[in-house]
Amino acid sequence: MIVTGPLPKERRVAAIREALQAAFAPSALEVRDDSHRHAGHAGAQDGRGHFAVSIVSAAFAGMTPLRRHRAVYAALGGLMETDIHALQIKVHTPGEA
Repeated sequence: MIVTGPLPKERRVAAIREALQAAFAPSALEVRDDSHRHAGHAGAQDGRGHFAVSIVSAAFAGMTPLRRHRAVYAALGGLMETDIHALQIKVHTPGEA
């Protein structure tokens, strides 16, 4: 996914979901927008949001936790620069879920 600027706020969860689906073909995926819980937070003033993802995919087998998180950040690409201020990540393989 190529991102050239901030998405409308109502489109962000779908964009995150689409990027993670394409990268990892997960057996389970939850994406939650927690931006409302951070209203007034200094980091949220630029308009980017706070999100939480929980993803289960065989693609993470053999990866360290740090490598798994880096893979998620890479899959989200430009969204990390334009739409996401903070991201809580829970990553598992099917055997760990």
